[in-house]
Amino acid sequence: MADHQRIHPVVRDVEAPPQTPTAPLVPRDMSKSDAAQPPQRTHPVAYSKPPKKRSCCCKFFCWTISILLILIVAIGITVGILYLVFRPKLPKYSVDSLQITEFNLSGDNNLSASFDVRITARNPNKKIGIYYEGGSHIGAWYSDTKLCEGSLPKFYQGHRNTTVLNLALTGQTQDATGLYNTLQQKQNETGNIPLDLKVKQPVRVKLGKLKLFKVKFRVRCRLLVDSISANNQITIQSSSCKFRLRL
Repeated sequence: MADHQRIHPVVRDVEAPPQTPTAPLVPRDMSKSDAAQPPQRTHPVAYSKPPKKRSCCCKFFCWTISILLILIVAIGITVGILYLVFRPKLPKYSVDSLQITEFNLSGDNNLSASFDVRITARNPNKKIGIYYEGGSHIGAWYSDTKLCEGSLPKFYQGHRNTTVLNLALTGQTQDATGLYNTLQQKQNETGNIPLDLKVKQPVRVKLGKLKLFKVKFRVRCRLLVDSISANNQITIQSSSCKFRLRL
């Protein structure tokens, strides 16, 4: 009796590593190099905007502002150093006396006035001198009317110096009948008359050995006198002077 054909089942080793195929499954019409590359996606091209160029006016404006700021800072530092070194103080002025030598109304209604004024100028600075230049002007006023005028002499006022100035003022006012009557009435009623002395004086300030550029002093002294008659002893009841500096 013939032996029956035996079928032996194939037992796989579970613990054995899986076998990889020797060659990838590639379609017949595709080469291996094509299969190895992944498919590529197309991305839209993004164009960056070119940087905006600053205009010439903007650059010029920025440079101008920067230079101005630097100059302001430099000037501020310089002024601060000069202040610490020289310790500047304003000069002081006072009206010591006033004498009226002429105050007459002529037949043609013109008022002639002549004043002699004594002014004391004080320089309180230790390291600063003052050159009083030509071109000065001083006037005596009642309200908005100038009665007489004159000028200050040229001189140099040193450190901590006190100078007394005797000044002669003369002037003539036309059509002054109303003004003369107003002054006489005010003197009789109140016993005092307000006057203003206004001074414009160009000067040069000397810091140590350095002589600076020319500036203008403006001084205004308010006076209250008891009389404005000629050839009388005039008493100054009150006096106050204010000083201003103008470049």
